[in-house]
Amino acid sequence: MVKMNRLGALVWILLIGSCPLWGQRGWELGGWLGASHYFGDLNTSYSLRSPHLAGGVVARFNFNNRVCVKFSGNYGEVSADDALSNNVYERARNLSFRSSIIDGAAQIEFNFLPYTHGSRDEYFTPYLFGGFSAFAFNPQAQYQGEWVDLRPLGTEGQFRGEEYYTVSGTFVYGIGLKFDVTPRWSVNLEFSARNAFTDHLDDVSTVYADSRDLLRQRGPIAVALADRSLDVPGVDNSQLGRPGSQRGNANNKDHFAFLQAGMVYYFGSLRCPTISRK
Repeated sequence: MVKMNRLGALVWILLIGSCPLWGQRGWELGGWLGASHYFGDLNTSYSLRSPHLAGGVVARFNFNNRVCVKFSGNYGEVSADDALSNNVYERARNLSFRSSIIDGAAQIEFNFLPYTHGSRDEYFTPYLFGGFSAFAFNPQAQYQGEWVDLRPLGTEGQFRGEEYYTVSGTFVYGIGLKFDVTPRWSVNLEFSARNAFTDHLDDVSTVYADSRDLLRQRGPIAVALADRSLDVPGVDNSQLGRPGSQRGNANNKDHFAFLQAGMVYYFGSLRCPTISRK
């Protein structure tokens, strides 16, 4: 499956590269502001109740009025809290986290309609995009009023030197709408989702560690933040916190998304050269 995905991506890039280069060409530069949100082991119901401010910069090269490639640098924050869940088990588990995200992405965009800067007829289009990104993250939890980095604590029993990486990759995909407000300036409205290659964005992935081993290897703060389970009516708490019992679901990787509104400036030619006929 991975080889097929890679082959498909290569074929798509070759097809794009072989497209006839009609219409306008040129770079666009700009920025965006919006919101970031997380979906994963601490938000299994895909609740939208914890958005955070996000923003970034964008560089786009138009091959023609249908196809372009876009590069972006993005920053956001994500968080989740079991205490807000509608699931009684998750409320009893009582885990929470926050993390900043620094993300760099490369995408190919396809305009559903011909889009030409400065045109009175081709001044807007919905678009679809896909690509890849690399991002850095750092999950934290609050302990006695202070935010503590979770990765160094090995909360799921990771041995020293075998902690998860805090840089990972994602598949990027989404939809957008772009339209001119002047011949050079345009507005971009976009929803951009990321399927991460890691399941540790929230520091929750597998099973509970043995608290005795954790205390010996990492100390009392690690023990306190690894198992924060509470007694909740209707939940059998006898399994929570037991070594080897489920803490997260490693089969489902984490996700995050950006909802963004941006302005970009077009540096290319506003009209194609005329062809003289004799």
